[in-house]
Formats: sequence, C-alpha cells, structure tokens
Amino acid sequence: MPSEVRDWRDRGQTVRCRAGSVFLRHEPGDGTTVLLLHGYPSSSYDYRRIVGGLGGRPWLALDFLGFGLSDKPRPHRYSLFEQADIVEEVVSATGTESVVVVAHDMGTSVATELFARDLEGSLSFSLDRAVLSNGSVILDRATLRPIQKILRGPLGPVAARLANRPMFAREFSALFSAEHPISADEVAAQWALLSAADGHRIAHLLTAYLQERVTYADRWHGAVRNWDKPLGFLWGTADPVATTAVLDGLRELRPAAPVVELTGVGHYPQIEVPDTFAAGARTLLGID
Repeated sequence: MPSEVRDWRDRGQTVRCRAGSVFLRHEPGDGTTVLLLHGYPSSSYDYRRIVGGLGGRPWLALDFLGFGLSDKPRPHRYSLFEQADIVEEVVSATGTESVVVVAHDMGTSVATELFARDLEGSLSFSLDRAVLSNGSVILDRATLRPIQKILRGPLGPVAARLANRPMFAREFSALFSAEHPISADEVAAQWALLSAADGHRIAHLLTAYLQERVTYADRWHGAVRNWDKPLGFLWGTADPVATTAVLDGLRELRPAAPVVELTGVGHYPQIEVPDTFAAGARTLLGID
C-alpha cells in the first residue's frame, strides 16, 4: 500500500454500521461540518488534497460500503438507499448535528437521496447546503464508458473476475483530461484502495447504483428541483462521462443554482485541480 494511502488510513477510524464497518476521517474546525461524499470506484481518499482548503471548517469523509477501506461484503445488494442510511449512521456516530455537503460522481445520488429525506422531514441531521460535482445524476444525459455498460449486463461478473491493475489503469486514466493526466502514483494509490479485500472482484455489484438512478429518477430529480436549501454545481467541463449535457440537465431542474465551471478539467476535478476545486467549493458553500 503506497505511503500516502497508509497515512490517510492511519489518521482515520472505523465505525460499525448495520451493514458493516465503515472507514472515515473526521477532523475538527470552526463552523458547520463539510461532509464529503465520494464516487465510484474510488473512496474518500479522493478528497485528501482539498480538505486543507476548506477555510478551517470541520470535515467528515467516509468510504461507502464496498469501497476503499470499508467492508466489502459479498454476496450483498449494494444500494444508494443503504449508502444514505450509512451516511446518517456515521454522522450520528461522530456527534455531528449539521452539515454542508460536497458530493462527487455516485455520491451525488446519495446526496439527492438525502435531499429527498430532508424534504420528507425524515433526515436525522440538519443538511444546510450542498454542492454537486461531476455526477451522472441524470443518467440518460451521461456517456457511460464501455466497461460500465459491461458491468451492468450479464457479463458483469466475468468482467469483475478478470479485472486487473493494467485494465484499471487504462480505464481510470481515460477519465482525466489531457491537460491534467493522472500520475503513476495516483494510479497505484487508487488501485490499492479498489483492490483492498479484493474489492475489484465486486465491481459488478457496486454498479447497481446505475440502475437505481433510472428506477428512482423521479424521486431524485424531484429532490434536486424542490429541495429548499442552497444548491450549487461544481463541474469539470472535459468530463467524458458526466458531460456538460448532464450539467445542462441539472440547470434545467434548478435554473437559479449557481455554477462554477472548471474549463478543460475531467471527471475527477478534486484530484486534477485540488486548489481550484477547493476554491469553487468554498464559493458555493458560502465559506469565506
């Protein structure tokens, strides 16, 4: 395991949730806690270079069940609803009463489920503000990678069994922009976290969230439209998956939402341009 990943791990802790043990980092500060929700197929480690740029706010980052340093049960039906339950459990376990959210990729759909619960009055903590970044919330506007399509289909289990580091490096690198290509060290770190406890063998199970985005589109799109708290979008415009067509769809749902566009940046802006990403997040979260 690369030293930077070990350091991230060693500064964290695990919390036992109903579905399994979940890794988290929780650091103190002044003001409302910034809750960081990661995407597929990575982990909270994605945010390591932006947490120092959150204006001294306390922050909380977790690895969703099945990801990173959290438990990876199998067989298991991985669901965005369960991941939202886990967020509620983790927030409670850390004694956090109110948060603002920054969510990326799959984490954007977990965030929209939290919005829906907030609208229903069932959310167990106060969610005051949110930023969504490069997530295919409106799936029919996205351009899925071939491997994502395979993992969703009947050959998904076979593709997961055949997964290896060279294949991962090729697919993951394609998500980054030509201006900010992924480094060999980043590939090594991301693979170490993905493959921990053979997590790469359950990729077909983890992609179930894509179908949930279709099945529950009305609930989650409605939550984006109707959630009555400040919501902004922070978007890398060179993303080959969650393209600007997805951002356009979000703007249609939420015409008044502020947008920070990161021109020429790919799917992982928090890794490609962490300082710029942190500055955009602070702007949209109203952090001075």
